[in-house]
Amino acid sequence: MARLKIMFSHLSVVLMALAAAVGIVVLAGAPWWIWLLVPLGIGAQMLNEYNLHRYVFHLPPPKRQWAFDLLYQAHYGHHDIPTNHGLFFVPVWVALPVLAFNFGLVWGVAAIIGLPFAFEIAVAIVVVGGVLTFLGYEWFHMTSHLNIPKTRVERYVTTLHNQHHFRDFSKWFHVSPGGEVIDRAMGTAIDRDTLRSQQRIEFIRTLGLRPDDPRLVSARLRFAPKYGLTSAEVARAAAV
Repeated sequence: MARLKIMFSHLSVVLMALAAAVGIVVLAGAPWWIWLLVPLGIGAQMLNEYNLHRYVFHLPPPKRQWAFDLLYQAHYGHHDIPTNHGLFFVPVWVALPVLAFNFGLVWGVAAIIGLPFAFEIAVAIVVVGGVLTFLGYEWFHMTSHLNIPKTRVERYVTTLHNQHHFRDFSKWFHVSPGGEVIDRAMGTAIDRDTLRSQQRIEFIRTLGLRPDDPRLVSARLRFAPKYGLTSAEVARAAAV
């Protein structure tokens, strides 16, 4: 219950859960074979998760503060202060536009090529398969950052994700169970031999930036009230 409370205190989780519920209601009146397309959404969302994390959330730090602040809320801040609950989750202004884009893309393609029930196909793939996978990702990601008893799968996910946070932030971009297959295929896994010999990247928690970088300091101060950061946390994060 504690984890559910943390998750559903975040607006994007609530809205995405509602979207999935509406999608299931829509599919209740669709032909049975539409349900067979749901697994396509699972695979597509796992690829989406990897690509968004690697190529957007880990963009090189922008020089302009406004752009840096956007990435700080989207992901930099989570690396900077990985224990903050408010920074665990994908912001609503990222989740909803991605959902809308993916839905429109699948619906449009299905309609253009003349598939029957194009709308329901998009619902099955994006709104049901994709969104439920997104919620699973948020669950496992949150769990990996909490000091609580965990299942075997949750412990495994935590081990891999800790390597991303505290060993090499250019590796292990996936969090959902099974997603490590994508990391291995894309060359962003860390094998055991490499892990034993590889040194910890300098300034790992600030994605290579000095912890006292003015952009980081400014973002911490700006968003401290929003995310409940104490002055002690802000000062500790800036320590070199």
